Amino acid sequence: MTGMGRYHARFDRQGLLWAAGAVLGMAVFAILAPGSARAAPSFVSCGGAAMLGGAQLNCSHLAPAKPAQLCNFSWSLLLPNNVPQVVSGSFLLPKGSNNAIVYQGSGYVGSLAAPIILCSDQH
Repeated sequence: MTGMGRYHARFDRQGLLWAAGAVLGMAVFAILAPGSARAAPSFVSCGGAAMLGGAQLNCSHLAPAKPAQLCNFSWSLLLPNNVPQVVSGSFLLPKGSNNAIVYQGSGYVGSLAAPIILCSDQH
């Protein structure tokens, strides 16, 4: 083989090896993914919005038979000077609460991401 043909053949093999590795990686992921942790059933539904200078996070308790829920939240909001700010906190959501305001703040022009809320039963 000429010098150029030798390098061309090497690059062809590298692409083949990369493709084989990618296929193997996807196969391993497909095998392990069904055994991964499942999300626990949620008894709380929350939603938040940031606009017109304010931010508000509301939550509702969805299962009247379940106990109160102790929740933590984290939310990335945008200040007027385009600087992100993360707000976080905790709240207790009593049984039967509907559309409870769990966070309210001012000085935000938008939300950078949806709020993250993690809850557990309060015994």
